[in-house]
Amino acid sequence: MENNIDQAQRVARLLDLTSLQGNESQEDIRQLCAQCVGNFGHVAGLCLFPQFLSQAQQELKALGSPPIRLVTVANFPHGYLDISRAVQEIHQGLAAGAQEIDLVFPYGSFTAGAQDDVAHFLTTCRKACPVILKIILETGELRDPALIQAASELAIATGADFLKTSTGKSSVHATLTAARIMLETIAQSSRTVGFKASGGIRLVNEAVQYLALAEEILGKDWIGPHTFRFGASSLLQDILKTLDHGK
Repeated sequence: MENNIDQAQRVARLLDLTSLQGNESQEDIRQLCAQCVGNFGHVAGLCLFPQFLSQAQQELKALGSPPIRLVTVANFPHGYLDISRAVQEIHQGLAAGAQEIDLVFPYGSFTAGAQDDVAHFLTTCRKACPVILKIILETGELRDPALIQAASELAIATGADFLKTSTGKSSVHATLTAARIMLETIAQSSRTVGFKASGGIRLVNEAVQYLALAEEILGKDWIGPHTFRFGASSLLQDILKTLDHGK
């Protein structure tokens, strides 16, 4: 069984350190990049709005270019059913150096019954995105387990590389109940699809619960940065506190 130190290091290596306020200063970005590398190794990714990616790329290069993925968002955070806007934002992210795009699922339209329109939206966005595409389902807004499962199935069918729980901007964030539905849908898929737990996860012991659930459903060997991520802004602080023996 892993001890607290091992658990913290494992979680850190699966983390997409995230800052999506929109008003970050150059010093904020510099500090975020510095936090990406530590005695745990390095985080998996750094998620920022496109306008901050160029500086982040330079800051990480100055740190020795650790293999940290640059991530940005599109159709964020409201998940509108606006294909041209979403595609434009995907292109902006790619032009800024994004290696992964986290795209918000049009959850309001899906809940209202516009499944065909949402499918067309996702298919079009997939074609516009040649890099890793994570679909943010916003499960706290979908609420109904049947809707979460249906949204998961549709996202996988239209080419998602990852299913992600939440934007972190809704009143309900990631939950283990929603995660179980998403992971079980992934397990039933014929494709290799990853999972990202995001929104409201601040403590290592909370993160470990999601790892345990993924192990139960898909096996311990399935878990790695290529298939499992945490999206968080404050989780790293508890990781560092744990690694420093609570100081």
